[in-house]
Amino acid sequence: MNNTPTRRSYHSLARVALFAALIAVFGLIPKLDLPFGVPITLQTLGVMLAGCLLGARRGFLAVGLFLLMVAMGLPLLSGGRGGVGVFFSPSAGFLLGWPFGAAVCGLVMQRWSRPRERTVLWPGAFVAAFVGGIGVVYAFGITGLAGIAHLSWAQATVASAAFIPGDLLKCAICAALVQTVARGLPHWRLAD
Repeated sequence: MNNTPTRRSYHSLARVALFAALIAVFGLIPKLDLPFGVPITLQTLGVMLAGCLLGARRGFLAVGLFLLMVAMGLPLLSGGRGGVGVFFSPSAGFLLGWPFGAAVCGLVMQRWSRPRERTVLWPGAFVAAFVGGIGVVYAFGITGLAGIAHLSWAQATVASAAFIPGDLLKCAICAALVQTVARGLPHWRLAD
């Protein structure tokens, strides 16, 4: 049995590293303050894209690699935050939900992107980003916020709801980017 890494495994590793770096780059983009005082960052867009374009396993690994670098102290989160302490902050649940959100995005995309249906991927990418990037991430995030900030689950849900309009916009951007990649790089292996 040959255990030598194959060209495909190198490509897979490169894509995982690329998307971990993309999430880090999205952290460098200044936050957008909405009129009602809620800041929006782009890092969850990276989580959605990782799941939709890499698939469940590689999307999970890419986000996990990013979070490992954050835990090691690299200031990769929006605002230059990093270190183990961020995993004990009120937003820790959202961070811990990112890899699972990416995995669910990948699973939904995998169901949507059958070979004969690959010409129109944006509806599936929007649904995948919504289910994984909002549904799963918010489930973790609201639970963490309630526990760490000593809020009721209802209070944590109301506090988190202010971010949904920005995240819906990210779902639309994710869908457009996935469609563009599918059209421009037809041999890109979506969600395998």
